Amino acid sequence: MGLMFYCKCSLYFSVLPQEWRNGPWGNKVRDLQIVKDYQPFKEDVQLRFMLHGPAGVGKSSFINSVDNVLRGKITRRAAADAFFGECFTTKYREYKIQKVPGTHYPFVFNDIMGIEKDAGRGVCLEDIKLAMKGHVKDGYKFNPISPITEDNQHYNRDPSLNDRAHVLVCVIPGSIAGLQNDDNPSQLLTEDFEKQLREVRLAASDMGIPEIAILTKIDEACPEVRKDIQNVYKSKCLKKKIEELSVRMGFPQNCIFPVKNYHSELETSDNTDTLILSALTGMIECGEDFVNDL
Repeated sequence: MGLMFYCKCSLYFSVLPQEWRNGPWGNKVRDLQIVKDYQPFKEDVQLRFMLHGPAGVGKSSFINSVDNVLRGKITRRAAADAFFGECFTTKYREYKIQKVPGTHYPFVFNDIMGIEKDAGRGVCLEDIKLAMKGHVKDGYKFNPISPITEDNQHYNRDPSLNDRAHVLVCVIPGSIAGLQNDDNPSQLLTEDFEKQLREVRLAASDMGIPEIAILTKIDEACPEVRKDIQNVYKSKCLKKKIEELSVRMGFPQNCIFPVKNYHSELETSDNTDTLILSALTGMIECGEDFVNDL
């Protein structure tokens, strides 16, 4: 029994001889320059990336990680929790990233309260829908019991194009992206989570907002990636998780970006930066196309 379990796990977490997707290795300098040079075609618009997903999956950490990459140092601006499953973000927060003193990159991130499986704990899905439409102002404190009302001081009655979400980013950790064969069944993407995430996706689709998925904690999902992050596109485990996430949530596989967030490091790493930049440039491309089509 023990040997069978060992063999099964060894095969599941093994790496392929060739990458199943061409990795962006060696593209850091190019992609970083693309981001630094980026200017929206519509000069009065800044792209807005709205992050959502289950509680404690790395939404705030991803924002911090992008900040780390673009500023070339470890920063800790968006408060993040170290434990999966606990909702740390309670307010609707907007984050800009400084380019040089006095100026910022022409895109912003919105961090929201996480989705919970238990009623009365996580963000109201209606709040996410209203935020996508631009009706929620920075600083709004989420109420898990009821959504924002029009008489709330943080309700935006007349949102502009700048206030609306231009890309919806679904953040899912590799540890819960699978259907089965994970060591801990409680870490699976449950039907309840899936139902709520699909409801948000459907609302975004009705608004025409493009969507991508960020697969976080890939080093925790696969031991071979923990050893060497360049194994990400050789990992059988992550290949299976991305395929399953695509089937269950409807994301095209090329719209699912695996990343490792910075959390304990004291310095940035080129390979970690490369994966984060790959996701960021994908978000910029989606957002630019959406805004230009309006």
